[in-house]
Formats: sequence, C-alpha cells, structure tokens
Amino acid sequence: MTTTEFGRTLRRWRDRVSPEAAGVSVGGHRRAAGLRREELALLAGISVDYVTRLEQGRAANPSEQVVESLGRALRLSAAERVHLFHVAGLVPPGRGTVPAFITPSVQRMLDRLAGTPVAVADATWTLLLANPLYTALMGQVHGNERNAVWRNFLGSGSRVRHTPESRHALETAQVAALRSAAVRYPADQRLRRLIAELRAGSTRFADLWETGAVAGPEIAPKTIDHPLVGPLTLDCDVFSVEGSDLRILVYTAEPDTEDAERLALLGVLGTQALAE
Repeated sequence: MTTTEFGRTLRRWRDRVSPEAAGVSVGGHRRAAGLRREELALLAGISVDYVTRLEQGRAANPSEQVVESLGRALRLSAAERVHLFHVAGLVPPGRGTVPAFITPSVQRMLDRLAGTPVAVADATWTLLLANPLYTALMGQVHGNERNAVWRNFLGSGSRVRHTPESRHALETAQVAALRSAAVRYPADQRLRRLIAELRAGSTRFADLWETGAVAGPEIAPKTIDHPLVGPLTLDCDVFSVEGSDLRILVYTAEPDTEDAERLALLGVLGTQALAE
C-alpha cells in the first residue's frame, strides 16, 4: 500500500470521529464534525506536523507504535485496526508481543468515568490512553516518557511524592513487572530494547534486574504535587482487564475532604488548560 492510501484512510476515519466521542472538549464554532488534526495529534501523542504529513502522503513508514496510537485515538474496531496496519505497510502485532488494543468496552468505561482520573497501560506500564482529568492530574507525557518505568529510571519522574522506602518499592515492582512481561512476550522486540536501554542507562535498574526481585504493585494512597491546585492525596487502584493484559489505573479522593475539593477544582482548571 502507498503512503497516500494510508493518508486517505487516516483522514477519512478522523472525519467520522466526533470530539465528544473521543473525549475532547468542544468550544466555539466548528466547520467540520470530526476531529481536528491537532486534536488527533494530542490524543495519539504525536505532533500535528506529523499527522499533517501522514495525511498528505509526505511521511513514509510510520512506526508500529504510531499506528497503534492513531488506532486507539480513532477508536477503531479490531478489523479496522488490522486494516490500518496493512495500509501502513506493517504486520499487526501478533501473539508473543505485548497487547496494546483497547476494546470498545474499555473505551466506554473511560467515557463514563469522565469525572475520575483514569488511564490504561499495557503490561510494560506504557501509557496507552488517559482521560482528560488524568492528564490534568499527572501532566502530558510523550515519547519514551509514556513508559512509567523509563520515566522513573531515566526520565523526569512523576508528580507523585515518594519517600526513599516507597520509591524503592515502586522501582522493585516496576522491574519485576518488566521481567514478568519479558517471559510472557518473548517475541516483543520493543520490550527487549526497553529492557536493554534501562539496564545500560540506570545502575539502579540493572542492580534490581540482577537480583531477580519479585514484587507486586504498591497499593497505598499517593500524594500528587500538582502545580495548579497543590498537593492531593488520592487512592490509586489498579484493575486488570481479563484476556488483554491491560492495567486500568483509577484515582479517587475520599468524599468531603480537601483532596476531593482540589480534585473537583482540577476538573475545571486543568481540563480547561488542556483545551487551550
């Protein structure tokens, strides 16, 4: 397939997705019912310029990760996702690789939890999808920083406040999660590259990897230092999606507390800032 075919397909499916269906705040008059390029770019975590070049056939060979992100942003069905990979000249990820397809039922659940920070991550803790309130809470992340393990060991970290003990517990759990994923998905080259980069770039990661430590995710309230509304202490629950190896992260505040008030305020201030 040609890059022009991919661009036509991308534009056609962008035009059919309403901003409301994609969880995008709508303000002012719109000439078209579908998503704007900048909205698709924001949802997919890529630049507007790259979306433009893909649609116009001026960019060739989009990566598997880019195609997967575009498919999620466009809310494609399983069959449409396969078609998008094919017109991009790629083979859809198969067995032995980390699943990244978000089912329509999970999409609907996120849509119904608009007032709660919710995100979906894969088995390697790469962020696949986040609703606007989660993005307002945790900030936008791009590129390698979409992977929580890379971000904590090699990147800028997160807004979550840590003690030395809680950071060690987090790091141990993250290394154990990658080790477990590597066993389940031995054919995933992206996972292999991620582990190799972490072992080479972080002494802490390499030491934990060599120890063979096993640990589950830390289930405890988390304090997020937010630049707009101040610190919020929230419960963070992680749910697994049966049959897809996805993790759903849900942050909630205890009712009638200052944290609940700050989270409600963030629902106004933070999402407005993202829409600007």
